[in-house]
Amino acid sequence: MRHVFAHFATKISEWAGKPVTFILALIAVIIWAALGPVFDYSETWQLVINTGTTIITFLMVFVLQNAQTRDTRAIQAKLNEIILTSHAENRFIGIENLDEEDLKHLDLLVAKAAKGRGETEVCEISDEPGDASIGKPEKKKRAAPATTSRKRK
Repeated sequence: MRHVFAHFATKISEWAGKPVTFILALIAVIIWAALGPVFDYSETWQLVINTGTTIITFLMVFVLQNAQTRDTRAIQAKLNEIILTSHAENRFIGIENLDEEDLKHLDLLVAKAAKGRGETEVCEISDEPGDASIGKPEKKKRAAPATTSRKRK
């Protein structure tokens, strides 16, 4: 059952993201609006669009969330593989499980480290022991002198 829903969610999310789907929804709204005078803008006329859009929105939330969650997991697995097979820091694997505050702190540390290294020194790391805090946001990072950087092999 889980695989059937995953396949269904993928197909529906692909279909929902196409321009033709938007055009069909727009046509439906235009037809509904054009029928307003015919139904004298009654409560039933309004209820049709309100109920229809509410049901579709409610169901699409679950379908799209399922597809997005699987896509995110797949991307995360690919990124982890890239980290493991490159010169990137392995301690970054699993950081998606950190809470929001730790992720913000980590983002600031990485941005600060990137700014300090410059564009030509992307693969450099510091010998300073305080750099272990990059993967562990709860510890404070010590400033490493610019002369202690070396190319990672």
